Amino acid sequence: MKIWSTKPLISALAATFVFVGGAAAGGATKDEAVAMVKKAVAFIKEQGPEKAYPEITDKAGKFHDRDLYVVVYQLDGKVLAHGSNEKFVGKDLSDAQDVDGKLYVKERVELAGKQASFWQDYKFVNPVDKKVEPKQMYCEKLDNTAVCAGIYKS
Repeated sequence: MKIWSTKPLISALAATFVFVGGAAAGGATKDEAVAMVKKAVAFIKEQGPEKAYPEITDKAGKFHDRDLYVVVYQLDGKVLAHGSNEKFVGKDLSDAQDVDGKLYVKERVELAGKQASFWQDYKFVNPVDKKVEPKQMYCEKLDNTAVCAGIYKS
């Protein structure tokens, strides 16, 4: 008589539930990033920068959802609003580099100067798990600014 072990089955099921559960509760999608940027652009147009930028920077505000948040850059690299780190507001981040040495803010504002909207790849710290992860940022040009939100591709 052969005795079957249920250990591999239980491990496989546990891994499946962890994966599915993580995906369900996980990070934002590309569609959510695009929708968040469109919502922020409309809000800035409607309320004006003076009211909109503090709301975008507020972590408890309507422009922050899990690992999804909005950032607004002036086309010279100056941060006007930052939904993950208010300490960046007012700073010129055009020299900021990711872990691979990519000047991602410089590239972003250059792209915004040439295109109405675009996706950009770089690496950044995920505010949820605090790990450096590949990120895709969606941006739309609004006057002399780039309004952006991104997803992590962990």
